Amino acid sequence: MKDKIREILGYVLIILAVLLVRAFLFTPIRVNGSSMNDTLDNGNYMILKKYDKKIERYDIVVIKRGKDKLIKRVIGLPKEDIEYKENQLYIDGDLVENEFGKGTTYDFVDYCAKDEYFVLGDNREDSTDSRIFGCVSKDDILGKTDFVFFPFSKWGSVK
Repeated sequence: MKDKIREILGYVLIILAVLLVRAFLFTPIRVNGSSMNDTLDNGNYMILKKYDKKIERYDIVVIKRGKDKLIKRVIGLPKEDIEYKENQLYIDGDLVENEFGKGTTYDFVDYCAKDEYFVLGDNREDSTDSRIFGCVSKDDILGKTDFVFFPFSKWGSVK
């Protein structure tokens, strides 16, 4: 009887450990849509690092928008003026090289307040992002992602 209880307890501990890791550290996330093409493809599976909340420019983040989870790239940081003019990115009035955008980005101006981030999809012509819904609160960022684990042909880190 004691052997059965130990065996069951072992399985319970394994399940509990997996649930805790998934809830607080890592979880799989699926890319839906083409807004991050050519960096990421529809159907790619990635690892979401929930613990990593230190957000820097050009990080790929997962944000919550209602019931949806969107994968986007951070372009603007808190307390920055973001402007696109003639398909060029300006941060606080200075031209910034941006190698991640694909396609034409229409002209716009925005400002991120404290604890807000401006996010864009890499496929600028097919992305619902901060140009539409505005800056994203740090509280709405679920974590960072930079590792594709499926399909295996895409296995590895992305920038």
